[in-house]
Amino acid sequence: MDSSPRKIIHIDMDAFYASVEQRDDPSLRGKPIAVGGGGPRGVVATASYEARKFGVRSAMPGARARRLCPDLLFVRPRFEVYRSVSAQVRAIFQRFTDIIQPLSLDEAYLDVTVNKPGWTSATRVAEEIRRLIQEETGLTASAGVSYNKLIAKLASDQNKPDGLCVVRPGEGAAFIAAMPVRRIHGVGPVTARRMQALGIETGADLRDRSLPFLQAHFGSPALFYYRAARGEDDRPVHERQERKSVSVEDTFFDDLVEKDALLAEIDRIAQSLWARIEKADAYGRTVVLKVKFADFRIITRSRSFAAPVRTPDLLAETGRALLCAQLPLRMGARLLGLGVHNLEAGGEVEQGVQLALSL
Repeated sequence: MDSSPRKIIHIDMDAFYASVEQRDDPSLRGKPIAVGGGGPRGVVATASYEARKFGVRSAMPGARARRLCPDLLFVRPRFEVYRSVSAQVRAIFQRFTDIIQPLSLDEAYLDVTVNKPGWTSATRVAEEIRRLIQEETGLTASAGVSYNKLIAKLASDQNKPDGLCVVRPGEGAAFIAAMPVRRIHGVGPVTARRMQALGIETGADLRDRSLPFLQAHFGSPALFYYRAARGEDDRPVHERQERKSVSVEDTFFDDLVEKDALLAEIDRIAQSLWARIEKADAYGRTVVLKVKFADFRIITRSRSFAAPVRTPDLLAETGRALLCAQLPLRMGARLLGLGVHNLEAGGEVEQGVQLALSL
């Protein structure tokens, strides 16, 4: 590590959309609510902590959420309100630093190595930001404070909701060691299951594997996993970056051939993608289908519109149409993906390791 490590804060608003709704409607406070659609094709954008106790999660189909929590209340999203509150929070960040990398409406990285108040303690900065957010918006935020982005993001989730976690230089490797690999940002569910099949359950297990071993089993992302297990991440906080696309992919254990199974997966992927689009506030004019076959050959197909796709139904319908045009497949599909490109101005993106994450 550099003798003068960075001081990075990751701020994550607690159940942001749901918390805004509970703040603005006192009748919803203390109740399990989901922001999103509760219909057959609806999807949960976010859920209150009362709902999360039942297993309700973001990007979950509304019908499944209702089965898990019969008393769940669905609230129609008000993105204009969420954008307004997000701008309030961003203005608070700017009192402390101009080096801000928003990931979505409800989370951001801040580099406070050198900050406007001139404080030497990043923890003090994080505490003051959290205090101001609660005072000025009536909402809570959790914060992770550390010497790099990877650890700061993991730390912000450690003591949620309304929590603060500080991981100092020299403590990162031990912090990662005790963590299940599925929690490490950048390790998706499919990769986590592959790691578990190799006996890699925790960060400590991952750290014990050599780089050649990881490269043999995971290919190009191996170096990221190797360094993550040691608490290493040298990516800087970027002040603003233009998002070029939003996408979701899923890799299957068994190759899919049948039309019904393929279309069911596209519908599920479209639901997850829509939740990601809304969270990032990034709408695009081009819908792109990706298919990876059993022999690892990849094809992409796309359809563009005159205006951005702004409904989940149109997104799903376009994905299904693109897939149906390829049927019957010449061999089974091991991966399906759906994305939107040609985005409207205004979305930001987290750059770094590009991994095919399964949701």
